[in-house]
Amino acid sequence: MSDNNSSNKTVINKTINKGITFGSCLAIVISYTAWKSIPWAIFHGLLSWIYVIYYWLVY
Repeated sequence: MSDNNSSNKTVINKTINKGITFGSCLAIVISYTAWKSIPWAIFHGLLSWIYVIYYWLVY
């Protein structure tokens, strides 16, 4: 049973990492499209899903 538990943790960790990466990428694309500024895009990429949700609610 411990092998199954270990593989479940691996799948969860990979999913979380890809979700964070996708959120950052999405935030950068939205930010650069809206503001045409690389520094803002980097900043919003660090905020990740927070910026994506903010942009969705406001605009």
